[in-house]
Order: sequence, then structure tokens, then C-alpha cells
Amino acid sequence: MKFDFEEELKKLPNKPGVYIMRDAQDTILYVGKAINLHNRVRSYFRENIGRGPAIDKMVSLIARFEYIITDSELEALVLENNLIKEHSPKYNTLLKDDKTYPYIKVTVGEEYPRILFSRQMKKDKSKYFGPYTSAAAVKDTIELLNKLFQLRTCNRSLPRDIGNERPCLNYHIKQCLAPCQGYVSKEEYRKQVAGALEFLNGNYNMILKDLEDKMKKAAENLDFEEAAGYRDLMNSVRQVSQKQKITDSDGEDKDVIAMYQDESEAVVQIFFVRDGKLIGREHYYMTHVSGNSKGQILGDFVKQFYAGTPFIPRELMLQTEIEDMDLIEKWLTQRRGARAYIRVPKIGNKEKLVELAAQNAKLVLNQDREKLKREEGRTIGAVKEIATLLGIERADRMEAFDISNISGFANVGSMVVFEKGKPKRSDYRKFRIKTVSGPDDYACMKEVLTRRLTHGMEESKELEEKELDQEYGSFTKFPDLLLMDGGRGQVNIALEVLEELGINIPVCGMVKDDNHRTRGLYFNNVELPIDTHSEGFKLITRIQDEAHRFAIEYHRSLRSKAQVKSVLDEIPGIGPARRKALMRHFASIEEIKNAEVEILMQVPEIPRQTAEEIYFFFHKKH
Repeated sequence: MKFDFEEELKKLPNKPGVYIMRDAQDTILYVGKAINLHNRVRSYFRENIGRGPAIDKMVSLIARFEYIITDSELEALVLENNLIKEHSPKYNTLLKDDKTYPYIKVTVGEEYPRILFSRQMKKDKSKYFGPYTSAAAVKDTIELLNKLFQLRTCNRSLPRDIGNERPCLNYHIKQCLAPCQGYVSKEEYRKQVAGALEFLNGNYNMILKDLEDKMKKAAENLDFEEAAGYRDLMNSVRQVSQKQKITDSDGEDKDVIAMYQDESEAVVQIFFVRDGKLIGREHYYMTHVSGNSKGQILGDFVKQFYAGTPFIPRELMLQTEIEDMDLIEKWLTQRRGARAYIRVPKIGNKEKLVELAAQNAKLVLNQDREKLKREEGRTIGAVKEIATLLGIERADRMEAFDISNISGFANVGSMVVFEKGKPKRSDYRKFRIKTVSGPDDYACMKEVLTRRLTHGMEESKELEEKELDQEYGSFTKFPDLLLMDGGRGQVNIALEVLEELGINIPVCGMVKDDNHRTRGLYFNNVELPIDTHSEGFKLITRIQDEAHRFAIEYHRSLRSKAQVKSVLDEIPGIGPARRKALMRHFASIEEIKNAEVEILMQVPEIPRQTAEEIYFFFHKKH
């Protein structure tokens, strides 16, 4: 049924809610909220009200609209956020990044607590520190804390499992006090945990003094190796403490938010201030910003960003006022569970901090613009260069093939795909050669190409019969250029397959010199020289290396599986499940071979009798 706009507009209620605009294909174009649906939705269909070209274009595409009534404008705000996040409508200003921030989690609810990396702040008995902006910095800090305080990193359930297993390597290298063996009392271990908590709360001086005393004592005892270890720990602590730059004296949690925009996108920069210290910064891209003011863009950012982050600071310091500021402040307060404030500083240090964030946003956008130009040269520019050199219309999609074997064992083929100069890994394919035994690369290549192209033709026919789009098939998209890892011989094999199947695709060989480096391209029975400093040459080299890497990795995995099967499957009592369990626990066959019976029994699936069988199997010949 045709959507009757006049009738539907009359039915709009004078209530708060969310409206959804859809096009003729029922795709969501835009999601908005309104304090009064009747007034807001009708406003889109009035003429000459100066909405801007983007909104005018969107309105011209609307085929129907729908709406959802809510009890309050605050509920409408939350629903609007959820729908935007779920559907990413084309005409909504969108936050491109979807990041979760890392926390340091101290499991104080356990009898022997651990320090863990976490992406979520849960309502449990643990203490959380963060969120931090750098996952690498969090991991470094956790590693440092475990070294400093010798806390356990294992998943053993203590005190239940005390004494059940041997202490791990961390105990032997003096990075764990081994509570799993009862070598440290619960009280003494808790003191170490308290020291780690002091560190995370920013009290570095006490730790530095303690390390310095230990360093001096070790030096007096002529234990210079131990003294050097304490010195290195002191340097690590100083490095962490120096990253905490004081930005405010009130010790509050704040996010400082500013932005910079050009015609098509905007960058929003956030400074994260925790306990009065700048712990880091992050930038985010906003798309579909054409015609929108700073206030609109920042408002959309605040709603989308704080709908997804688990931590709400006490205060947001913004570059400019945003739409629905009071409502959003109320929503943040509700999410935080305590009063939250949105402020726009006009003078003083706070205003300077906001201006600094704006300058950083501008810098990021300008730098990324230059980076995009360079990247375009490496990718699209290189593709055009190759097409021009070969005299073909386009080379947007290139497929490269390689064969790997060792003296004919486990012949495999690889297919890698580059689109517009970038690898498209979802279209990579592996081929286990079925019809060729022995080292015959030409016959292997013929099988791989025949299977790839035949599969594509069959898939295309099937989709055509079902009247589905070609994008539904993984093999249906044929390349603009086939690249063969070799010269005349490989190219001729490819041309022979194409002729047999009645397909017309340009084929180019990547010719190597005596040192196995690409020296030129073989095309139409001619070897074409290529400038080795050009972006086109560099792209060809990357494609060739990627095809080779992909084939080698596949071949290596098959050899590894064959080795595991041939050795472990000969042992009585070892089936597929126990073989997998052993390979999960041990890094290699060699480790299994050298393991004592008790070590083998540490694998839950391996009882003593089976462990003895494994040990006997590897040692009976000696």
C-alpha cells in the first residue's frame, strides 16, 4: 500500500518520542527524537524553511516514516541513541569509533587477589582503576605491579588448590610469592596487595623509597645483579609516575571535549582527567557533518559516546553549548548514579585546556588528510600505475596465485585478493591439490585456477537463477587482472585455463631475477621493465610476498598436523581429544617427549596410566 503522508501526518500525537524516516527500499535514513512528535515530524515536510542541502536531499528520499511514543523526552533520548547505534542511518551524524576502554581490575574479593586487565567494569567485589586510553600502558602497568609485589597471575582457586600442583616459573624467577604452595601467609600476601593499591592510587614515593632501600642493601651485600634489578624497577615506576601530569588542583574527574571540522567530517578530541591528573587523550571521527553546527556535532558525539562508555565523569567541559544541554546533563546524572555537570568555560585555565583540545583536533584532521593522500598514492595511485603500464582499462581487483610444496609433499595453492591496492582477506582462499602428486607446479596451478574460475561461474549461475545480487557469492566477482607468481610458463597455464572456460581476463606474470626479487612484469608475450622505486612496483612486491606467505603458512599447518597425527596417534590410549589436549598444554612434540609422568598428568584429560604410556613410548628406545 502507498504511504499516505497527509493522513499519517494528521495522526501524529503531541507526545515525546522517536521518529524513523525510511526510503523506498525500507532502509532507515534518519532517526530523531522529539519533545512533540506532531510538531517535529511535520516540520520536515514544510517547504523553504532553510534546512540545508543534506536534509533537503534526505526528505526527497523519504517513502514513509514511523514513530515510537515514550513517557518522557529523556526516554526518547535513550531510545534515539540505541536506534542510531544499531542502524547507523545515513543522514545521522555518526561516531565512527566503537572503542571499549581498558581498566585495571584488582580482585580484592578473592582471598589471594590478582591484578587483571579488563574491558568491563562490573558490579562485583573487585576494585577497578581507569578507564585508561591505552591498552598497552595498562598491560605494562600490570606487568610492573606483578614484578614489584610478586602477586600471582594464575587462575588457580585458592586456598582450595594450595599444594595440588608445583609452583610455576614465576616463583622460580622471583616474580610470585607462590601462595599456591602456602609459601606466604594470607596476611603477608594482603600487605603486598595493599602496596599495589597504593601505587594505583598514585602513591609512588613510598614504593620508590622502599626500592631504593632494597637496592642499597643489595649493593652493600655485593649482590650487584639484584641491585640492578631494583634499579630497573625504580626506573619503571618513575616512568609511570611521570606520565601523570597535574592539570587541575581540585582532584575531580573531567572529560575535556572540543572539535574541528571540514566539509565532510569532524574530529572530536577528548582529554581524560582523573583525580585531577591528565591520564590520556583520544580522538574520534564524526561523519555526515555537512551543514551541522559545532553545537549539533558535539551534542551528537556526547550522546553516542556516553551511551557506550561505562564511566561517566563528574564534569564535561565543552568547547561550545550543545542542543538539549539540560536534558543530556540529566541523562548523564542518571547513568552516573550521581550528579554530572556540563560546562562551557569562557575564561581562565579551563578555557585554555578546551582550546588545547580544539588545537589537537585540528592537528589530527590535518595530519590524517596528509596520511590519506600518501595512502592513496600507495594504493589507488599504484593500481592506476599498473593498469597504465599494462595498457588495460582498470586493475581495481587483482588476484594472485602461488603453489607451495616440499618435494611434492602436500601440494597446496593460495589465492590472495587485493582491491584498490589493499588486501581483501575475506576473499583469500586456500586449495589443497587433489589431482597432482609430486612436484609439478604447472599442473597444480592449472588445477587451482580451474577450480577457482569454475566455482565462480557455477556460483554466478546459481545466483542468477535465484535472482540474487552477485555480492552474495564469494567467487562470483572475477578479477580485473590475474597475477601469476612466475613468468611465461605460469602465464601460459593461466591463459590455457581461461581459453578452455571461455573467460577473458588479462594475465600478468611477476618475473623474478636470480636473487628471487621481482624485476619486471610479463604481459602479452613481452617482459615489461618496471621502475623499482615506483609505488606500482612496491604494490606488485607486496602482492607477491602475500601470496607466497599465505601458501607457505597453509603448507606449514598441514605439515604440522601430519607430524602430530603420525607421532601421537601411535601411542596407546591417545585419541583425537587427548591429542588436542596435549597440544594445547605443551608448545611442541619435543616438550611432550621430554616431560616426566607427573608433568604429563597436569593435563586434566591425561590419567596416570596414559601418562606412563606416553613416557614409555618416547623413552623405550633409549
